[in-house]
Amino acid sequence: MNAPIALVTGASRGLGKNTALKLAARGSDLILTYRSGADEAQQVVKEIEALGRRAVALQLDVARSAGFAAFADEVKAALARVWQRDSFDHLVNNAGIGIHVPFMETSEEQFDTLMNTHLKGTFFLTQKLLPLLADGGRIVNISTGLARFTLPGHAAYAAMKGGIEVLSRYMAKELGARGIAVNVVAPGAIETDFGGGVVRDNAQMNAGIASQTALGRVGLPDDIGGAIASLLEPGNRWITGQRIEVSGGMFL
Repeated sequence: MNAPIALVTGASRGLGKNTALKLAARGSDLILTYRSGADEAQQVVKEIEALGRRAVALQLDVARSAGFAAFADEVKAALARVWQRDSFDHLVNNAGIGIHVPFMETSEEQFDTLMNTHLKGTFFLTQKLLPLLADGGRIVNISTGLARFTLPGHAAYAAMKGGIEVLSRYMAKELGARGIAVNVVAPGAIETDFGGGVVRDNAQMNAGIASQTALGRVGLPDDIGGAIASLLEPGNRWITGQRIEVSGGMFL
């Protein structure tokens, strides 16, 4: 039986990298995307290969929807070249950026950057890749705990992620006829370089967030990558249209 193939966007670092490695450890092959970190992406490919799995890294800017058709052609070519297949099994829409700015100071340019990256990018990239996604496949879209609770400075970012959560339910409904399950994973605050690494590097903020979680600490990349990989296991095929928050119980 062929190993499942997962496509993870933004997998050269952070949560995407962790997710890719967790999936590889559980027996998946990978197609990774990166925006500018080609060397980092190739290092992730090597780590996946060291786990006995196959992987390729392709360049993609999820904020540029004009490039999605060409990217889909690259995916199709990679599937034929590396796997002798015409489809992949799992899509993880992970790539993203954070802009921390108060609502009153958010510029239209910042808003558009977040919109294009998170909401428009996820919508139209998934649309372009659907012909290559196998029937019975899975999609995981990434949201944020900030779509449930509010912290000043995240209005535009959280609004895009709120859109992702609604979009995911519609995708689950409309793609169900093909047996494709669509779910949302919503991380809480995680120690990565996201947003300039503020949760990881600011001890006061780290401690403050930890005090607000039921489990008493800030999240780690392993917490998220493991949750996404678990959601893509065969035993979870009956879960669809759900928002799964992975925040250690923030602000319960």
